[in-house]
Amino acid sequence: MDFIIEATIKAVKDLYGISIDTTVINLQETRKEFEGQVTLVTFPLIKYSKQSPEQTGNEIGAFLSNTLPQIEGFNVVKGFLNLSLTDSFWKSKLFSEILDENFAIFKPNGKKVMVEYSSPNTNKPLHLGHVRNNLLGFSVAEILTAAGFEVVKTNLVNDRGIHICKSMLAWKKFGNGETPTSSGLKGDHLVGKYYVLFDKEYKKQIEELKAIGQTEDEAKKNAQLILEAQAMLQKWEAGDEEVIALWKTMNTWVYEGFAETYKAMGVSFDKFYYESNTYLLGKDIIEEGLRKGVFFRKEDSSVWIDLTDEGLDQKLLLRSDGTSVYITQDLGTAQLKYNDFHMDKSIYVVGNEQDYHFKVLFTILEKLGKQGADGLLHLSYGMVDLPSGKMKSREGTVVDADDLMNEMEQTAKTHTENLGKINGFSEEEKLELYHTIGMGALKYFLLKVDPKKRLLFNPNESVDFQGHTGPFIQYTHARIRSVLNRVDTMLADTIYNEKLDIEERDLIVALSNYPTIIQTSAEGYSPAVIANYVYDLAKIYNKFYHEKSILQAENEQIKQFRLQLTNASGKVIKHAMSLLGIEVPERM
Repeated sequence: MDFIIEATIKAVKDLYGISIDTTVINLQETRKEFEGQVTLVTFPLIKYSKQSPEQTGNEIGAFLSNTLPQIEGFNVVKGFLNLSLTDSFWKSKLFSEILDENFAIFKPNGKKVMVEYSSPNTNKPLHLGHVRNNLLGFSVAEILTAAGFEVVKTNLVNDRGIHICKSMLAWKKFGNGETPTSSGLKGDHLVGKYYVLFDKEYKKQIEELKAIGQTEDEAKKNAQLILEAQAMLQKWEAGDEEVIALWKTMNTWVYEGFAETYKAMGVSFDKFYYESNTYLLGKDIIEEGLRKGVFFRKEDSSVWIDLTDEGLDQKLLLRSDGTSVYITQDLGTAQLKYNDFHMDKSIYVVGNEQDYHFKVLFTILEKLGKQGADGLLHLSYGMVDLPSGKMKSREGTVVDADDLMNEMEQTAKTHTENLGKINGFSEEEKLELYHTIGMGALKYFLLKVDPKKRLLFNPNESVDFQGHTGPFIQYTHARIRSVLNRVDTMLADTIYNEKLDIEERDLIVALSNYPTIIQTSAEGYSPAVIANYVYDLAKIYNKFYHEKSILQAENEQIKQFRLQLTNASGKVIKHAMSLLGIEVPERM
């Protein structure tokens, strides 16, 4: 609405003799309970008018009405000037912008962004927390791409450490040569089985040691299994051929399992980083920090940084024996990623339990003067719970991602069959539809909530065809396709002389907002903005569909106009849902 902004600047100049910048002007969509489509917030302007917000709104409203032929009326509610735009303006908007093939397509802006997400461990399958992480990271990447950024999607795989050795040791002791092929289990599930088994046997040994007089802490340190796992890790770091061979074999099983899960989830990556290749990189940065005086060495030879002036603590960067801690590796990996891609912004999609860690990491990189340090962002998100309670991975009660996706397909199948919406579908088409609806339900439910918020995921609620859900939006798209499939041709008629009905105008207004919605979503790294917009659009379309006849319209011109509205609505719904990683079926 640049013409309104420009006219408002002229109004303030002419009425009050003051030149203002565009940043002072705040335009919003008019709230549904008020008349109008565009609202100018007058509170920032009262310091120029020296009058009340209401008086200011009325004066500027009168000026705009007399100046702009696109405005047919206005009203003022407290500090809000609500503007009603003419039918001819909205019809022109539909035919010249919304129906254009380049609508909501942003030109490349020359900025490169890296989005790192997933970050799995190779000792167990992906779980519900990973599901939110993957869906959030993938959607943010798609939204940024749509907004004109060049995006690199990366995955840092945690493939080394004591937890990996636990699975390896348990398989070596209790596995009897079991493989994914011999067991019929996905590779990641098989390895996860032995991680759980390690924990079970480890706890037994702890109890046995406590029974002969050791304390809890002593028993945890002295249990034979943990000592053997630590010895295996030392052999791994020393490059022991047998240990390395077992590590490579079991990780290969896991990667094959992960690949299946990622495919079913509909997410992808441009580049994989592996901690086994990056965990030593930070040591050079530690030496650099010592030379620059950013870090200091204690008497025991451990290396630290004092961040108390930044409201943080002292942070250990290198142990006294010279071994790395987690942040050592992260410093090196951050440098490696920047060397590889020279991105303007690097986004880490990681749960909010790591908020402090990333504050420390980013502060250290800034103090070292690292290139790209000013473009680092932790996209923090909340935990996902199920009605049954919080998941606990080491106890074998993790909410497995594969099981969850299978459950969603079964739930979609039950709901769809109960509604009788699969008449005429082949078995193959039914299975594809169940997957599309099930994954749409899961993705939409997890993405419609602001990433920072913790959420309770209810599988049954997520598949409700009448609720604030993915399937409701998918069904709306299928309804649109059903209408369009009954028409041989559509005329792109740019002349429409009829007066707009409110349902038609509301639909055009909603559609016209889509480019701004993409920008807002990209700026806030929030798929929830897109998700809630496309739900509102689906509701507006359904109201239009129920209130206005399309194929049986009063005359051919009205019919063609409503078909164009329907077509535009279908395209925007499909595009918006794709930014959430959600497919929309042609029929349901």
